[in-house]
Amino acid sequence: MSCWNFYTTDEIKPSGWLRRQLEIQAEGLSGNLDKVWNDIKNSAWIGGNKEGWERVPYWLDGFVPLAYLLENNDMIARTKKYIDAIISFQKADGWICPCTDDARKTYDTWAVQLITKTLTVYYECSKDERIPHVIYRVLKNYYEMLKNGEITLFDWGKARWFECFIAINFTYERFGEEWLCDLAKILREQGMDYNEAVHLWERPLNRWRFDTHIVNLGMMLKSEAVSCEILGEEYTDNAEKLHTVLEKYNGTSVGLFTGDECLSGLSPIQGTELCSVAEQMYSYEILYAYTGNPKWAERLELLAFNALPATISDDMWTHQYVQMSNQIACEKFPGKSLFRTNGSEAHLFGLEPNFGCCTANFNQAWPKFALSAFMHNGDKVINAVPVPSELKTNGVYIKLETEYPFKNEFRYIIEAGKNFDFIIRVPSFAKNLTVNGKPVQSEELAFDMHSGDKTEIRVSFETDAYFENRPYDLKTAKCGSLVFSVPIKYEKKMYEYEKDGVERKFPYCDYEYVPVSDWNYAWCSDKLDVIRNEINDVPFSSENPPITVRTSVNKIDWGYEDGYDSVCAKIPQSRDAVSDAEEILLYPYGCAKLRMTEIPGKAAAK
Repeated sequence: MSCWNFYTTDEIKPSGWLRRQLEIQAEGLSGNLDKVWNDIKNSAWIGGNKEGWERVPYWLDGFVPLAYLLENNDMIARTKKYIDAIISFQKADGWICPCTDDARKTYDTWAVQLITKTLTVYYECSKDERIPHVIYRVLKNYYEMLKNGEITLFDWGKARWFECFIAINFTYERFGEEWLCDLAKILREQGMDYNEAVHLWERPLNRWRFDTHIVNLGMMLKSEAVSCEILGEEYTDNAEKLHTVLEKYNGTSVGLFTGDECLSGLSPIQGTELCSVAEQMYSYEILYAYTGNPKWAERLELLAFNALPATISDDMWTHQYVQMSNQIACEKFPGKSLFRTNGSEAHLFGLEPNFGCCTANFNQAWPKFALSAFMHNGDKVINAVPVPSELKTNGVYIKLETEYPFKNEFRYIIEAGKNFDFIIRVPSFAKNLTVNGKPVQSEELAFDMHSGDKTEIRVSFETDAYFENRPYDLKTAKCGSLVFSVPIKYEKKMYEYEKDGVERKFPYCDYEYVPVSDWNYAWCSDKLDVIRNEINDVPFSSENPPITVRTSVNKIDWGYEDGYDSVCAKIPQSRDAVSDAEEILLYPYGCAKLRMTEIPGKAAAK
């Protein structure tokens, strides 16, 4: 039984900077992909002749909650147009994916798993009563074909079998039929067991594999949480065991695991795919809801406030396929790609750098994060992630006014139409916690709310800026859930062109980011002074960040990675200072599109 349950888009609404972030997403690529990208605009899912596998379901998985959270009638209408078309093509036996009957055996049914998951999201938003029966028929057909051996899991479907459990659990709650338990067992039996692949995560190879693929691994972390109950198994927190190995051998300072496109070790110049950011966030949301363990919520914050905005442009019209912790340039490699299995353009900002999966899939990250602000269980309501939001549901009204994570002040306005317990999760890094001006020491704040109560709760805490040790005797600056980087100024080179029938034109064209400022630094002071600014129209602005950190650095002879002139060396070739100390402002990692994040400690004096 889950510890917490999610609210729906008609109960929870983003406000403040979070709403603005979603508005930028709606004004950018996410909100316009069906107008500009043929794989959505003319997809086989809606009767066209373009991609008919993962891209439309991926896009809808984020576009749907985005539309409903913003109450954007035009977007909601476009959502319904796509869902209506998809449903209209469902076959009499329940099959829904756009392929001919004789092609089913070779059609990778990852798309079945994904479209049913996406349809659950649509139902939660729209309450369209057709949807449970559509999903029922899809899953019943899937079960019969798998049971009879007409199809089997392979490739992506085999690697992502657990993704189907979102829809299986949804359907079992409504229909309670035993064949759904049997389907769950078949999928688990035919699916990949990642526990058998752990040894492969310790030494990254320049080889593409499903069991080291970074997106599969980001999804995999929630597998036990979504499957154990219907399989009749005990929950063992296997995710923590697997997370520990991934972090030890492939972790980054912003909570990601390197993967460009498969696991890539601890080097700060290896990349991480954007799809994995979105999927890892979703896994953490599920894991926190299922277990109630605050470690998953803190890990979620780390990704949402750093890795996610870092790899998408301010206007959210372009994105990278992979981001790097130490990213001094985003220029196409003229020769051999630096990345293990990705191409030379994977780190450019554009419409679909490297592959188009991230173009469609990054859309889910911010909307689902917004839906994780408040959760409930019976007469208990928890503020799981303290971001500006408004909750209005049966007998409960809570408005949270805050600029967190940029400022650590929270104002809760509560009106109780019934008795309920209100809980506030307190981050482990919070110092000098106060509630209504009085000092408190607690990892969780609890309040008994009674019907008719109208109250205001003010919470505040402090966070210390500090250096975190990283591999290769490097250090990263952190404060609360925010990671800070040395920002590198850059010029953009814009490329408008058409390739393989895909048009790239402003604002969804491709860009190289060319550095025009120094980057070869080492810390030369232990002092980190936090400066809190106002949030402007772009919350994670690359030009006017809402928070900065002042510190001192020396230049060092860092050097370039062998064979490249746009990639810093993995490890500095010298740590000796070649300049006097200078004072600089560090930017949040999510605001610094070019950046140095992991750099040496105090340099030897000049």
